[in-house]
Amino acid sequence: MRPILMKGHERPLTFLKYNRDGDLLFSCAKDHTLTVWFVDNGERIGTYRGHNGAVWDSMRLITGSADQTVKLWNVQTGAQLCTFNFGSPVRSVDFSVEDKLAVIVRYGFILCKDYLSAGEDAVIRIWDSETGKLLREADKESGHKKTITSLTKSADCSHFLTGSLDKSAKLWDTKTLTLIKTYVTERPVNAVAMSPLLDHM
Repeated sequence: MRPILMKGHERPLTFLKYNRDGDLLFSCAKDHTLTVWFVDNGERIGTYRGHNGAVWDSMRLITGSADQTVKLWNVQTGAQLCTFNFGSPVRSVDFSVEDKLAVIVRYGFILCKDYLSAGEDAVIRIWDSETGKLLREADKESGHKKTITSLTKSADCSHFLTGSLDKSAKLWDTKTLTLIKTYVTERPVNAVAMSPLLDHM
């Protein structure tokens, strides 16, 4: 995996996500700007006016925000298709396998068939999505030392990446919750993303 750097937001990032083809990267920031970039050269394609948090397929984009809404967008035109209202901030959104349904989580993250939670206590836990039973908990010694702000999974669900206020990103094995690698930065990591096709993150 190799990190890529793109500059353009005026405030800290809140979320990053690649499209399924791996050629576009969506970024959200506290500047309330949703931006789309070409991955190969880092060129900014355009922005969507709305709120923070992005996940998409090739034609549609779904976002969740602290404004307690989920919005569905047309990626090509930037048109807002619809808005769903919730009673609390929406932390994570994703499309289901065939993109007919959306999964919306107000606390934690969805990881393949199981539910993965990570947050202020800096502990990563995997839960059975059908029974709600705790399956595993990551080793606290190798884990983050401050709040986990972001999480993303690989396309095959074999590993995932976390970002934290402790100024690091960590790559984990999904099955064993074993730490694979730590990436140290100079600032808190508010958002992480992994390309579905390339060795970028």
